[in-house]
Amino acid sequence: MDLLEDAPGSNAHEFTVSELSGAVKRSIEDGFGRVRVRGEIGRVSRPGSGHLYFDLKDDRAVLAAVTWKGQAARLTQRPEEGMEVIATGRMTTFPGQSKYQLIVDQIEPAGVGALMAMLEKRRKALAAEGLFDQDRKRVLPYLPKVIGVVTSPSGAVIRDILHRLRDRFPTRVLIWPVAVQGEACAGQVAAAIRGFNDLPESGPLPRPDLLIVARGGGSLEDLWGFNEEIVVRAAADSRIPLISAVGHETDTTLIDFASDRRAPTPTAAAEIAVPVRSDLAARLVEAGARMTRASAARIDRPRQRIRDLARAMGRPTALTEGARQRLDLWGTRLEPALRGLVRARRQHLLSRPMPAATLRQFTAARRHDLDRAAMRLDVVGARRLDRGRDRLLGLTERLEASLARAAGTSRRALTQQTEQLDLILRRLDYAGTRMVAVRRDALHRLDRTRQTLGYHETLKRGFAVVHGADGLLTEAEQARAAARFEIEFADGRVAAIPETAPPKPARKRKPPEQKTLF
Repeated sequence: MDLLEDAPGSNAHEFTVSELSGAVKRSIEDGFGRVRVRGEIGRVSRPGSGHLYFDLKDDRAVLAAVTWKGQAARLTQRPEEGMEVIATGRMTTFPGQSKYQLIVDQIEPAGVGALMAMLEKRRKALAAEGLFDQDRKRVLPYLPKVIGVVTSPSGAVIRDILHRLRDRFPTRVLIWPVAVQGEACAGQVAAAIRGFNDLPESGPLPRPDLLIVARGGGSLEDLWGFNEEIVVRAAADSRIPLISAVGHETDTTLIDFASDRRAPTPTAAAEIAVPVRSDLAARLVEAGARMTRASAARIDRPRQRIRDLARAMGRPTALTEGARQRLDLWGTRLEPALRGLVRARRQHLLSRPMPAATLRQFTAARRHDLDRAAMRLDVVGARRLDRGRDRLLGLTERLEASLARAAGTSRRALTQQTEQLDLILRRLDYAGTRMVAVRRDALHRLDRTRQTLGYHETLKRGFAVVHGADGLLTEAEQARAAARFEIEFADGRVAAIPETAPPKPARKRKPPEQKTLF
């Protein structure tokens, strides 16, 4: 006899493993179709398939979570271990391992505290690599020829930057349009910084001398793209000096630490990038004047020193005045002495007979001596004349040089004064034009306000104003009672007389009927 036939019967339904797993799966999915779970992320796994596997945990339980490949690419916040988040998704089961799990399609930080904690952790990690060191900072160019701006092309930030650059020092600007918030922000900003650095220096598109990464103010979540590691590393690796102008003065992002200079606002970044052109012109004029004064002083000081030394040494001509005077004295005495000597010799020769040959020799010798003396006198006179002529030429050249230098100094001073006057006139012209424009705009605004508040605009839409002898008529009874009034339209007034209604004819009364006595 079979033992199963003798076993007591049971009314419980028998499930297969798959049936029971399916029933549990349907129960969980129906009961928890869409849930939001807050917890700390732990054990993040990113396999080659592209899916994300991680745990959500608190101090008492752990929940397995998974994000499929398509959803993982659209997450606004990448899960990181130790991060406190709010995960949104649906509950399901995994029959292959008999466990339940959360299919996550959205992750957001659980409050500012969690974001700040994650931001501080990332900042310390990047600082430990030396990306924020001061020795990595580059000096900004004083006057960049080309400025590259990484920002949104449709916001007010780029207009503020261009307007400020135009006012201070017009410079060529290259704009790389990017998204400044959202999922694509970090990747586009990093690509823009690297793209500007990869431009060839001598290519058709010039390579910028300075970069500005700018964005307006916003919440911590809006500015989070500039805290991403890819953006920080791109800014730190940039070979072009970079100014970060993200948010307002109180906002701080990680790109501010990696950039070469941080600006509190985008407008301040433009002010840091270029100087004021009018100030540069004034400084150039002042430097030119100082250089002229310094050059003149450098020439005048040695000249004055030479004059002082000359006064201390005395006049060189005084040393030769005595000898010149003696020479002049002996020169006047030489000719009478020679004549007397010749007469004495002639008398001596005449008193003593000499042979003719001896006389001729003596006469020839004396004549030769006289010729030599005359030649010496001529040489001395020519030398004195040449020295006087050379001295006169030297004095003439020095006088001409002095006059030329004085004329040049006066001409340069006049040119500098003319340039300064032109600069002042240009500034006055610009200030006057700007003041007139401001007053004209104010007048136009007041006139538009007058037209808006006045009743003439209302008349153009088909309304009219009735003027009586004592003022406006606002009721029909007043118009009927008036003897005359005017109706004002948009293009003028029209006189009108109220129409009086014709008197109603008097009703004839019937004679009273005589009542009968009967």
